[in-house]
Amino acid sequence: MTTTATLDEARVEEFAGELLGHFTSGMISLMVDLGHRTGLFEAAAEGPATSEELAARAGLQERYVREWLAGMVTGGIVDYDPSSCTYTLPAEHAACLSGTGASNLAALAQINTHLGKHLHKVATAFREGGGVPYSEFRPEFTDVMDAAGRGTYGEHLVDAWLPLAPGLVDRLTAGARVVDIGCGTGFAVILMAKAFPASTFVGYDLAEDAIIRARAEAEAAGITNARFEVRDVATLIVDEPFDVAISLDAIHDQVDPRGVLNRIHDALAPGGIYLMVEPAASSNLEDNIANPLAPWMYGVSTLHCMTVSLAHGGAGLGTAWGEQRARRMLAEVGFTEPAAHPAFPIDTIYVTTKPVNP
Repeated sequence: MTTTATLDEARVEEFAGELLGHFTSGMISLMVDLGHRTGLFEAAAEGPATSEELAARAGLQERYVREWLAGMVTGGIVDYDPSSCTYTLPAEHAACLSGTGASNLAALAQINTHLGKHLHKVATAFREGGGVPYSEFRPEFTDVMDAAGRGTYGEHLVDAWLPLAPGLVDRLTAGARVVDIGCGTGFAVILMAKAFPASTFVGYDLAEDAIIRARAEAEAAGITNARFEVRDVATLIVDEPFDVAISLDAIHDQVDPRGVLNRIHDALAPGGIYLMVEPAASSNLEDNIANPLAPWMYGVSTLHCMTVSLAHGGAGLGTAWGEQRARRMLAEVGFTEPAAHPAFPIDTIYVTTKPVNP
């Protein structure tokens, strides 16, 4: 005999409200992406304006701008004065939505927009297995990740992140051989090559479109101590060991992440430093429940990081593979116990070395 549970109507109503709130937040994310892509946040950061004035500043159509502004006002992002029909982006909001620094988070909205385009393919993988290969996300994914990382790397990589590794800045200043695993468009390599001209740098990435952009940007910047290669780091073998290795959010979506970590270990000279930046999370779901960013990380994982690995029969670690598993895998391939440091806005920096006498 089947027993039907009696519903708590108050809880039903409460959850329905929460669910509609999630849908609303998802739509606001798309509107933030629009504002970022069209320059509206930069224009709004200049000061209060009517919809006509803001449209003129940004060189856009007023009717579209007015509707977008309505969404921004009701979403709590932009303030509105009905007496003068003016819209104001508060300075504190402008700090998070405009400018070239790390505090501008607007570009992250592009991740949601882009991954949503592939949702139907991931749904097929739910039914049939496998996944959606990395190649199907490109070349747009290259642009999305480049935009998401530039402000953070430009502000923090050289001045804040590299000094976390004891002795690393001194090594780079004196001259070291450095490899960036999964370098994307090479912006991090270019930053380091400019800051440490005595060192030599190489960036490896699977994406040919990203490497083409890296080479072009390096050439335009007059960089002569860096090069970029299309290479699958899962098969990395080097003739001359590196002194330093760095990877920026590149390990968790590998087909064989443990194998890649092993290749990095083997490519380093004894005493070599490895700086690994990965999403800040626990390996245990129960520890992530209180993390307000965890739903976003698990969503990004489902729609990209996990599926690109599973598409090739890989480990499918996922975005939130977590600190405990990261420490375990680093130890398994022979690295020393890493130090872990928070990295703005959503990452952890693991600093470890290849032992001199294993």
